[in-house]
Amino acid sequence: MDAALAKPLVSGFYDKPTGAIQYVVADPATRRCAIIDPILDFDERSGATATKSADALLDFIRENGLELEWILDTHPHADHFSAAHHLKEKTGAPTAIGDRVIEVQALWKAIYNWPEFPADGSQWDRLFGEGNSFRIGSLPVKVLFSPGHTLASITYVVGDAAFIHDTLFIPDSGTARADFPGGSAARLWRSIQGILALPDDTRLFVGHDYQEGGREPRWESTVAEQTEKNVHLVAAHTEAEFVALREARDKTLPMPRLILHALQVNMNGGRLPEPEANGRRYLKFPLDGF
Repeated sequence: MDAALAKPLVSGFYDKPTGAIQYVVADPATRRCAIIDPILDFDERSGATATKSADALLDFIRENGLELEWILDTHPHADHFSAAHHLKEKTGAPTAIGDRVIEVQALWKAIYNWPEFPADGSQWDRLFGEGNSFRIGSLPVKVLFSPGHTLASITYVVGDAAFIHDTLFIPDSGTARADFPGGSAARLWRSIQGILALPDDTRLFVGHDYQEGGREPRWESTVAEQTEKNVHLVAAHTEAEFVALREARDKTLPMPRLILHALQVNMNGGRLPEPEANGRRYLKFPLDGF
């Protein structure tokens, strides 16, 4: 199928506690599909985990006569747990993420003082690099390396749709922060330029929405809309201007409340810590590390 003519069916599932969006992307011809950025529910106050959000995706797939072919993450998330491992256990579908995840693993392995952790990407079935391609059913998928928010962020271009994770948000919300360990506002600018080089009518699906001004959640825009209306890109026309704007804003932002909880799970492919002798699982994070 010609990539320019391929139009996947895209269903977004908004997670109000985190502002994140999970996606099911389906090929209308073959009814094969992929899940992108699935969420494992976590309540930091009680330590409770649940699979309600991820299982709802499987219910949707079954109810619509789809067949799951891939479980994809765009990057190791800092504000929610990935449900990739849970979904693989339930379905057997392969998991994938960007190949630079090994750099994130090496960085956070040191932060968590986790010397035995295998920082080799072996927690996923497939690691995708810049320019790699694969298919969802008959739909062509191309991978863009899109770092800046994290070292390992990638974009999935599925026909006329691109899943751009935490690079651009909906135009009234601007762009993603770039101050996490390994982040870079300059690299984010260059990644954004790569996304905006796609055809103007490319549908762009974001990783988060924070309901600017109290509006209803949104997660779809286009290259043309972002180019014309994104509040950060309208204000910053050069890399230097963008870096200054982005870094100034990042200095005002608190750390995500789940970053230390989430990275140790997400750099391990969505696996929770192994149970200890008493049968319970425990998270670990450094005090006064940031």
